[in-house]
Amino acid sequence: MSQSRTEQTESKSTILSALGSKYSAEILCAAGTPKSAQALSDDIEIPIATCYRRIQDLVDAGLLTCEGRQLSEEGRRTNIYRRTLDEIEVDFSDDHPQFSRKRRTEAKNRIQDQLED
Repeated sequence: MSQSRTEQTESKSTILSALGSKYSAEILCAAGTPKSAQALSDDIEIPIATCYRRIQDLVDAGLLTCEGRQLSEEGRRTNIYRRTLDEIEVDFSDDHPQFSRKRRTEAKNRIQDQLED
């Protein structure tokens, strides 16, 4: 089922808003492999509360996904996140922004996971 024009506009607005927030691009770059919010916060040196807010914005926009849960060093279950795309291009030459995305494939995720081990 296709999205209505209003839904498409809201989706584009959500993506632009998420990408326009401070630290969002850094989080997406750091989330090429599955990482917890704490690991992302540590990697890009931002407060954990800010990191959680940006993660939620990126998840809502479909740019980041929760891949599951793992045990933290303290023994707590934490969500791990990975970006859903490798590239996004925004074209402003029309009346409304147009997006071109290069989604990550599961095969690429598996290969990258093995290279990280």
